[in-house]
Amino acid sequence: MRFDDRFLEELKSRLRPSDVVGKTVKLRRQGREYAGLSPFTKEKSPSFFVNDEKGFYHCFSSGKHGDIISFLQETERLTFAEAVERLAAEAGMSLPAVDPHAAREEQKRSSLGDWMELAAAWFEAELRRPVGQAARAYLEKRGLPEKEWSRFRIGFAPNNRTGLKDYLVAKGAKPGDLVDAGVLISPEDGGQPYDRFRDRIIFPITDTRGKVVSFGGRAMDPNARAKYLNGPETELFHKGRVLYGLFEARKILHDGQSGGGQFGGKPPMVVVEGYMDVIACQRAGVPAVAAMGTALTEEQMEGLWRLHPTPTLCFDGDKAGQRAAHRAIDRALPLLKPGRSFLFSMPVGGKDPDDILRDQGAAALKAQLSDTKPFVQALFERERDVEPFDTPEQRTNLKVRLRTLAATIADKDLAHAYKEELLDRLDEMRAARRVKTDASDAGRQLSRQRWDNTPRKFGKPRIEGSTAEGRAAAQALQHAPKPISAALLIAAIRDPKVVDDRIEVLMNQGLGDARLDGIAHELVNLRMEADHVESGMVRGRLASIGYDAGALALLERSAAGVRALDVTHSAAQNPEEAIRVLWSQAFDLLIRLTALERAVDDAKTDLVDDSDFQTLLRLKTERDAVKRLIDSGGWTDPEMVSQVLH
Repeated sequence: MRFDDRFLEELKSRLRPSDVVGKTVKLRRQGREYAGLSPFTKEKSPSFFVNDEKGFYHCFSSGKHGDIISFLQETERLTFAEAVERLAAEAGMSLPAVDPHAAREEQKRSSLGDWMELAAAWFEAELRRPVGQAARAYLEKRGLPEKEWSRFRIGFAPNNRTGLKDYLVAKGAKPGDLVDAGVLISPEDGGQPYDRFRDRIIFPITDTRGKVVSFGGRAMDPNARAKYLNGPETELFHKGRVLYGLFEARKILHDGQSGGGQFGGKPPMVVVEGYMDVIACQRAGVPAVAAMGTALTEEQMEGLWRLHPTPTLCFDGDKAGQRAAHRAIDRALPLLKPGRSFLFSMPVGGKDPDDILRDQGAAALKAQLSDTKPFVQALFERERDVEPFDTPEQRTNLKVRLRTLAATIADKDLAHAYKEELLDRLDEMRAARRVKTDASDAGRQLSRQRWDNTPRKFGKPRIEGSTAEGRAAAQALQHAPKPISAALLIAAIRDPKVVDDRIEVLMNQGLGDARLDGIAHELVNLRMEADHVESGMVRGRLASIGYDAGALALLERSAAGVRALDVTHSAAQNPEEAIRVLWSQAFDLLIRLTALERAVDDAKTDLVDDSDFQTLLRLKTERDAVKRLIDSGGWTDPEMVSQVLH
């Protein structure tokens, strides 16, 4: 009988796992779970747990895991249908009408599973026959001795087009069923099916109960088109659900629960890339699994988290491994919850776990897998390395990406914590950059002093102000805020909605005046702390740190000549949108002007020959054009702004 998902979910919702299991196992409440002695193995201390909230049981001593249906199948040797019938009677549910087609499908799946077990045994036997000599030599060379082959059920598929087919057909199998199981290929031209795996070392792939559902094959021929070949999707095998090595990994995980040792307590659950890497880790006592040649799926991640709160992802250091790690980050990010994340272990010297075990031993492998970085660090480093961190635009792009990624986490509290952590790391980068920039600026200042005091063939720089009064006036003008800078901040204070995320660039680059830089800094902080910022919030924050009404009035006077950014004087039909556009234009020009002024200063320091002088003249010409556009008010014309900026 075939039961649809709706019926099965209704059945499970009516029965508590602890009640069903409690009829066979004596359970004791332990936090949110129930604990008891394993019904599958002989043990003296409880390693069997039942979780009613999640609807499953897990036995660490045997590695068995499942729901109330599989529990009856395992403990009472019932078929799936028999277990469902028993539970439906307990829940008072009527069984659905028998579907003959579904019954046949269920019987077929059971039959396919039997053929897969026979195929695995045949592959194992072939490895030990004369035809498997080269495969045996390869395994020995890879550091996998014969005594380990049976543990992982490793086999060999000889280079025979119908070797496995002939064996299974002689046992009563139908070629069509073997095609459905994935061990035979049916030609598109209608020819006779033939063996899928030929001249390959075979790695059986099992489900959570240790039943063979598919195979993976490693080619012996170095020129083979596919080095590794996995079985196709079948009724038994779904690549997005199964993890290679999971059944064995559960046993190891239980054995290390109270072991301490290298890992300081509970061992990690490690996700690696290949079959041999999984085997290497498990031989070293590390529970490890691998995806089936694809990126980790959400379903596989959920399964890992049921066994371990923070599995460790250990992918190869090449580009393919990095892509796999990045895909895992993107898929896992929305699913993260408190107590549910991933760690990352990066290979050292380009070596994978199999290499390390073979060359350095189990202790070295465990040491490397213990050297991990948290998920938030891996995420930050990935985004940090997307582009340089040199310009205000690049630094702002990084911040926007970090905030956007943090917002994808479904758990709101964790999303907020990630946002704070990522931005803290960004602030540390900025601080380190400022220290480096200050050192560079000190060097440039010394060079400028030498330039001012040394005759050049192009002449000395012009000194502003020939009298003491003139020099004092020049100094005052030098430290006065630019009207457009003051106007940008006044507009942002009056209506914070006109400001986009690029306000952060003002904080990074500076406005040449401590008062303005402090205001920009507080604007950024408020935008980081609240999703919606009002003018009153800004004025209150500024007043709390000393920018009272008098200080803001001085700022208003500095901006008085820039009337276009005054919302109260806008005649547009949509004042908010008009001011937002004008603010953006003014901002872009101010950033370009600041960058050009710094470039001019740098060019003066680097003067050596005529080409340097021509560069200096070009930069001055461009800088003066931007200045004229700002001073004349032409910055309100989008076409003029576009011409200057592009």
